[in-house]
Amino acid sequence: MAGGKIQKKRHQSMKGIGGGGIPFEKSMGQHILKNPSMVDSIVQKSGIKPTDVVLEIGPGTGNLTKKLLECAKSVVAVEVDPRMVLELNRRFQGTPYASRLKVIEGDVLKCDLPYFDICVANIPYKISSLLTFKLLSHRPVFRCAVIMYQQEFAMRLVANPGDSLYCRLSVNTQLLARVSHLLKVSRNNFRPPPKVDSSVVRIEPRQPLPRVSFKEWDGLVRICFIKKNKTLGALFKQKGVLTLLEKNYKTLQSLRLSGNPEGIAEGNEITSEDINVLANLMDDISMADNERENGDEDEEMDTELSSNMLEGSSFKDKVMSVLQEGDFLDKRASKLSQVEFLYLLSLFNKAGIHFS
Repeated sequence: MAGGKIQKKRHQSMKGIGGGGIPFEKSMGQHILKNPSMVDSIVQKSGIKPTDVVLEIGPGTGNLTKKLLECAKSVVAVEVDPRMVLELNRRFQGTPYASRLKVIEGDVLKCDLPYFDICVANIPYKISSLLTFKLLSHRPVFRCAVIMYQQEFAMRLVANPGDSLYCRLSVNTQLLARVSHLLKVSRNNFRPPPKVDSSVVRIEPRQPLPRVSFKEWDGLVRICFIKKNKTLGALFKQKGVLTLLEKNYKTLQSLRLSGNPEGIAEGNEITSEDINVLANLMDDISMADNERENGDEDEEMDTELSSNMLEGSSFKDKVMSVLQEGDFLDKRASKLSQVEFLYLLSLFNKAGIHFS
């Protein structure tokens, strides 16, 4: 046993497990969950059945993988780092688990995922949004996913209307799935420890999905969350918003589109294009702070400016009449549920106003 300073030096150079000496790459989001009780808790809350095929993303050195193999029929582990793939295969080689573990080496965002019943994963935080929506687009639909996220991202996923963190990420995810927070995980449970704490979230895909055009949906939600605490009446009076919607309106009118004019999807499948649309949420992160700084003064100024510039506009009147019909003029995006957003979208599409 070494003294304090020597011990600290050893931990800096031996970042692997069990003396393996594998240096973890922070740039790849490699933070290995080292606390056995936390691993047990995650597996227990996953509700794995003996007949389940489990997908694990970023297994690392296999701490969580071992516990999954003890519960499931089989585990498919996707790992991008060839060093971790080698370590994982070595760890289970010659054990009863070897025949029930399949390791796929590659980027999970580029891989075609196989069939699975449950996804359990401690993922690199930088792929959180894209991976979440990729999983939600997977077919056949899985039962649930239990995923470790950066805590703030997790809280945005599960936020409800009226919560300070409620944003486009919340709305888009909850359109496609039921989400619930399971437990918080301190950064001290990882090696090396990340800069922030984490949370584990359970995601259950909705079946069937709402029959809605996801491009239309995201177009509406993007506008509503430009400043989520403004009234919709003020937001939709802004020149930029009205110009975009009027352009779409005139284009569709001139083309006399037929077949799917109301923005209703022909099916309830999500495409890779939908994934990119719904997962493009980077502008949400600082939105709450910006709104607190700008507040009502900015709202009044924008409303007055746009009203003066577009006074007498018949298209503006058309937009305002849609909001008035659904009693949305004085409502704010920060307090609207998925059902209310869907209703608002249907009113706009019924009036021939589209967002994509």
